[in-house]
Order: sequence, then structure tokens, then C-alpha cells
Amino acid sequence: ENPFLTSKLTGFVCVLAAACTSGFAGVYFEMILKGAKTSLWIRNIQMGLPSILFALVSVYTKDFAKVNGNGFFHGYNFVVWGVIALQAIGGLVVAVVVKYADNILKAFASAVSIITSCILSAFFFQFRPSMMFVMGSSLVTSSVFMYSNPKLNREKRRKQSPLPYNNKNKDLRRS
Repeated sequence: ENPFLTSKLTGFVCVLAAACTSGFAGVYFEMILKGAKTSLWIRNIQMGLPSILFALVSVYTKDFAKVNGNGFFHGYNFVVWGVIALQAIGGLVVAVVVKYADNILKAFASAVSIITSCILSAFFFQFRPSMMFVMGSSLVTSSVFMYSNPKLNREKRRKQSPLPYNNKNKDLRRS
């Protein structure tokens, strides 16, 4: 058996599983945020506490001697605190976007952010994207345009509606 083909198959299955579980998690997250009577900030605290507990258990099981000897915040500098702040602010922004928009918009925003980072990296760090990246970026850009174009969305809704629709009367469902 060829290990190269096996690793490709394993990689494909892993990416497929990650895409499915990520999609499910995004939809579930949206349902939790939009369906709850609890405020967005309390919900963020409720969802963040388990991750803090898991992180603390991980730190103390793997690095107990270092943490015990030097303290928990040993080695933290301006850059580390900056990354922590960016991650925290990013989590809050994602929650607000999902609460007041939807999960699809959040996915598009993430994709646009990756493309923007690539463009900035090309200017500042001489990064050269591959042809596959350029093709993927083009697909993402066109999908963002199609999703956000109200004219395309209106026409799509008309085609999907089982009820008659007329531009002159706007809506024949009342007749």
C-alpha cells in the first residue's frame, strides 16, 4: 500500500470531518446566541469558563514545576499581552456578529480576513501566493459579492417561493 495515497485519503477525511463539525458548531453557536434570553455577555462568560478550566488543568499537568517555581505569568511581555487582548476582542466581535447577523456572514468575514492578510503579507513580507490560493480567493470574493448583493438575493427568493409573486402588485398572496 502506498503511504502517499493513504496520507492523502487520511487528510481528505480529516478535512471533511473538520468542515462538518465546524459547520455544526457554527450553527449550534448561532442557535445558542439567538435563542437565549440570557444576555450576550453572560453567555460569553458561560462558554468561556470551561475553556479556562481546561487550559489551567493543561498548564498545571504539563508545566507544574515551571509555574510553581517562576509563577504563572513568568515570561509574559507586551507582545503576549497584545495577543491575549486581540484574541479576547476577536471572540467578543465574533459573538456580536453571530448574534446580530448570521453564521454565514461570520464565515465570509473570516475568509475576507485571510485574503486581506495575504495581500498585506505580499506587500510587507514579499509573500507570493500559489495559483490555488489565488483561485480560492477569487471564489471567496465572488461568493461574498453574490451573498451580499440584494438584487441576487431577491431573485433567488422569488424563484424559491411556492406562492405567486408579481412586480406590479408586489405580492399576490393577499388576493
